[in-house]
Amino acid sequence: MTDELTRPVSRRVLGTETLLVLGLSLGQSAVYATVSIIAKLTADGGLSRQTAALNTSVSPRPWLDLTYQLLGIVFALLPVLLAVHLLGRDPGDAGRTLGLDARQPGRDLARGAGLAALIGLPGLALFWAAAQLGLNARVVPAALPELWWTVPVLVLAAVQNAILEEVIVVGYLVTRLRQLRWRLAAVIVTSALLRGSYHLYQGFGAFVGNAVMGVVFSLFYLRTRRVMPLVIAHTLLDIVAFVGYSLLPKEWFDWL
Repeated sequence: MTDELTRPVSRRVLGTETLLVLGLSLGQSAVYATVSIIAKLTADGGLSRQTAALNTSVSPRPWLDLTYQLLGIVFALLPVLLAVHLLGRDPGDAGRTLGLDARQPGRDLARGAGLAALIGLPGLALFWAAAQLGLNARVVPAALPELWWTVPVLVLAAVQNAILEEVIVVGYLVTRLRQLRWRLAAVIVTSALLRGSYHLYQGFGAFVGNAVMGVVFSLFYLRTRRVMPLVIAHTLLDIVAFVGYSLLPKEWFDWL
């Protein structure tokens, strides 16, 4: 007789689980981003005159602000731990299933750097074009005060974003949708559209750019079954954006 704890999970249960994980994480972000883009489009002046600020200050008191920043980073990673925990019900080690381990550090780093270059340079061109066409809001990648902890927090925020997005939107979601017997094209499109949708608060250029990134990253994961290079690539992209904006002269970024 099959033990209750080892009985295969039904497709219905997997589907419900997937919706709940997304609802607690980036699916929720996608809903808020949709509301945000509607608010920006209907505001005076239109989309191009609105601002989308990332990594904003929470308190005028530096130590309290630092506390809030660190708590936000830690709690944002809880859905990742939940997703990995749920994948742990499947046969095999969840970390190895996702390719979220240190078995291939040199290869992962090289692949991650290559992906960052592949996505980053065309992404800048697309972002510039969208800004010129008025399809994006004015993006402020980092809006923290100039304090001793600003750069370390921005680096941690970049790592957090990368782990959250790549584990949930690629590793977990692609794995579950394949288990639900979705067609390959539908899996890739769903992952890409979800990635684009929670960036909608920045504008339509950000939606398109991130959706394209989602297609590339999903294809890479399906081919290699390793999410670690994606985490590295995403971390590098966000560090350049966040820390670069924080340290370099602001007039360099007027095109945003």
